Amino acid sequence: MIRRVVVALAVLLVGLLAGCANPTGSPAAGTGSGAAPTADCGPVTAALTDPDVTPLDPAPTPLLPATVTSADGRTVTVADVGRILPVNLYGSIAELVFSLGLGGNVVGRDTSTTFPAAAGLPVVTPAGHDLAAEAVLALNPTVVLADRSIGPPEVLNQLRAAGIPVVLIEAEQTLAAVPAHIRAVAAALGVTTAGERLVTRVEAELAEAARSVPAGAPAPRIAFLYLRGTAGVYLIGGKGAGSDAMIVAAGGVDAGSAVGLAKFRPLTSEGLINAAPDVILVMSSGLASVGGVDGLLKLPGVGQTPAGQHRRIVDVDDGVLLAFGTRSGRVVQALARAVHSCRPTS
Repeated sequence: MIRRVVVALAVLLVGLLAGCANPTGSPAAGTGSGAAPTADCGPVTAALTDPDVTPLDPAPTPLLPATVTSADGRTVTVADVGRILPVNLYGSIAELVFSLGLGGNVVGRDTSTTFPAAAGLPVVTPAGHDLAAEAVLALNPTVVLADRSIGPPEVLNQLRAAGIPVVLIEAEQTLAAVPAHIRAVAAALGVTTAGERLVTRVEAELAEAARSVPAGAPAPRIAFLYLRGTAGVYLIGGKGAGSDAMIVAAGGVDAGSAVGLAKFRPLTSEGLINAAPDVILVMSSGLASVGGVDGLLKLPGVGQTPAGQHRRIVDVDDGVLLAFGTRSGRVVQALARAVHSCRPTS
């Protein structure tokens, strides 16, 4: 379970520097301050102006049946997309379905799918990110879209045995993989042409996000910390964690990767001090779980880093952090603005 949670974390990247005037950010959760940021600004929240997905307009008409090759090598035919169940560890598959204009056909969600348009749907992963077969079957889906980040495999086999088409999408969570994921989901739902429209839009937004990084701006060292204080889980991201890609895209240097860390590693005082981050990036719920910024600064090593000394803490909503979906361009832009709008005074 912890392994899955860790994998899912990777993308948050909300590179933000908590320390100076940030016209696009707001005081971070747990700061208890609504004061305007100053030249030595403190914590900030990197929030999207609109957290919801934007569906294609007009919505496409599926051409069915659609026969595709699932990521597990199976040939799957989808004849009905009237009741779609998109689930994975990150919430990204649901984001793609809604963005394709088929959100009205979605009947359930995973715990990571939290954007407003889907928030009212029943959850089929009551125990973290394990599918509950009974909950899925009760929704009578006509197709299930998933990837290897969710399971267990026995439940997926049970769904197949019940006659439900199960299409697996490749589980790679990177910015470069987003177009391929869009195309795979679109093909399974019989809306290939709409998939190309969405790919064009997302690629344009990612290109715009790249241009939003100021040319020649100094790249702050940003450490992504995955925090679950209530469970005693404290991790730091490194190369391949997902958060590293978002940090780099926003014009920062991933502090974990810079000191040779890979994926997620237990957070240690020595390791964090050695990473010497200028900015600490966290998920909003993780920050709340340790008692806000003040609680974070009490964790071993945090107060001894440049980020801790300047209270340069950036939090980002869990649902957009590591999703690598159609909102990724907007997330990168928000992070880039937050990171480069503030400079420490010393």
